[in-house]
Amino acid sequence: MSLHFLLTALIVVLVPGSGVIYTLAMGLGRGSRAATWAALGCTLGIVPAMAAAMLGLAAALHASALLFQAVKLAGIAYLLWLAWQALRAGGALNVTPEAGGDAQSGFRIAWRGVLINVLNPKLSIFFLALLPPFLSGNPATAGMELALMGATFMAMTFAVFTAYGIFAAQARDLVLGNARLMAWVNRSFAAIFAALAGRLALERA
Repeated sequence: MSLHFLLTALIVVLVPGSGVIYTLAMGLGRGSRAATWAALGCTLGIVPAMAAAMLGLAAALHASALLFQAVKLAGIAYLLWLAWQALRAGGALNVTPEAGGDAQSGFRIAWRGVLINVLNPKLSIFFLALLPPFLSGNPATAGMELALMGATFMAMTFAVFTAYGIFAAQARDLVLGNARLMAWVNRSFAAIFAALAGRLALERA
């Protein structure tokens, strides 16, 4: 595994996307434990796309307009639902002083993170384009190399997302102590998820 791949993967992981925004929302709203569960869920959500890319199924998804549109529409609806959850009082992503004490289980937090990536039809296409250029060219070791790169990418994702979430959790007291700032944060998260839904709507197979 080359240093070039490691640097490329790190840059990709560091760029904020829907998973990072979700993890930040969990860190701000519910603390570092919830952020860690969110990071875990977003990381596990990579597995289907990574497996599809390794097995060549991503190309089939790319070629099937109907399947691509179905997954895309589900992804758009889910991102819009997350936006509503950030705005709605008592919503799953709404940042309030009471949120940290609610009974959301780690599984539920992680599951939402899984869905964020599973319902992104471009993710498998992305891995199909990202991984092959870093292969050694030896067919006998290609499967092992892809698996190693996939595992490395996932480990980076979990580490970086967790760091983002813990950073957000550290700012939690500051945010919760300012009602105006809380309202701004919730509207910002809602706007970002709505914008991500809009961007996904413009994607083409």
